[in-house]
Amino acid sequence: MNTVTVTQNSGTKTRSKVQRMTTMAILAAIVIVLQVAVSVPLGPFTITLTLVPIIIGAILDGPAGGAFLGTVFGIVVSIQVITGAAGAFSTMMLEYQPVLTILTCILKGTCAGLVSGLFFRIFSRFKYYMGVLMAAIIAPIVNTGIFSVAALTIFRSLIVSALGTSQNLLGVFLTTFIGLNFLVEFSVNVALTPVVIRILKAVRKDK
Repeated sequence: MNTVTVTQNSGTKTRSKVQRMTTMAILAAIVIVLQVAVSVPLGPFTITLTLVPIIIGAILDGPAGGAFLGTVFGIVVSIQVITGAAGAFSTMMLEYQPVLTILTCILKGTCAGLVSGLFFRIFSRFKYYMGVLMAAIIAPIVNTGIFSVAALTIFRSLIVSALGTSQNLLGVFLTTFIGLNFLVEFSVNVALTPVVIRILKAVRKDK
């Protein structure tokens, strides 16, 4: 009886691991497709829907899953920057500090997924829907926040040159470079939260 139970548990764990790997692979593919094919140009940057599958992965697989998908996102963005597909300012950043530009692209994606998973884990203890909502809210904040910090420190001279002034740099940067992009991405993530919840419910029913 014990042997049968151990065998069943082992088989369950194996199936669970395979399902987890399959889910992450599918979400990674969606991340790549969304970033490459569905990004919308807006000013010097682009608006992306890629954070949505990253948030789903962070909820399903925790911080590790979110970090993995965020890293995939960062690598794809890095390739786009190198090939010139990410916009004029991104190309300027690459020419100015190539290594730090790539590191920033990867770091902001990885941290967005990681923190999203952490927020879900913390807030879902109170209520599941709250965890999903907080995961959706924090991802674009971290993604944009890390980029903003890098832009205003490492790439400060480029920002000053692009804006033509160093006075009230933070305010002008946030409204000119970040404002609309962030608001759209933030709104999309929050608006799609109910859809995310339905997807997660469907996934869990299939298990």
